[in-house]
Amino acid sequence: MTTVYFVRHCEPNYNNHDDLTRELSPKGLQDCQLVTDFLSDKEVDIVLSSPLKRTIDTLKPFAQSQNLTIETVADFRERKIDDVWIEDFDSFTAKQWEDFSFKLENGESLQEVQNRNIAALQKCLQDYSEKTIVIGSHGTALSTILHYYSENFGLNDFLRIKPLMPHIVCLEFDEFTLLSLKEYTLYKG
Repeated sequence: MTTVYFVRHCEPNYNNHDDLTRELSPKGLQDCQLVTDFLSDKEVDIVLSSPLKRTIDTLKPFAQSQNLTIETVADFRERKIDDVWIEDFDSFTAKQWEDFSFKLENGESLQEVQNRNIAALQKCLQDYSEKTIVIGSHGTALSTILHYYSENFGLNDFLRIKPLMPHIVCLEFDEFTLLSLKEYTLYKG
């Protein structure tokens, strides 16, 4: 059995609109300890992450405590919305969940995000079979993975987990077959 813990990053600094360099807020930095505490007894073999700063920084204290390195995987990154900041994020998000192929001119559809995240996950399942893996992730990216394994997972589920930072989802696999899925809410308000 291969166990994968997807860790949605802690609270970011929303004043930084650059997706690549958006750091954690002071609360987010503090909440990294929740992630470390949760994962500390899980016998983790490898730590992977989206290349975005907020996911790496969320996992850094845990990885250091276990003497593990964090390997970045570009395909686990968050969706690209567009080249500009979107003020009406809720309406945009609803459109994307209604139509998985909808995207802005310079952005990605949820289908594209799901395709690259699932391909990256399947490569991990192949490369790290029978291991315990931690993957630093994002709300939308993780939601598309959950939708892949349960088509009933939709907009309302995304909205439910949207404020949960950090949030952990554990998936257990027999080769490529999902055996179980469990959510852990670490968010402390």
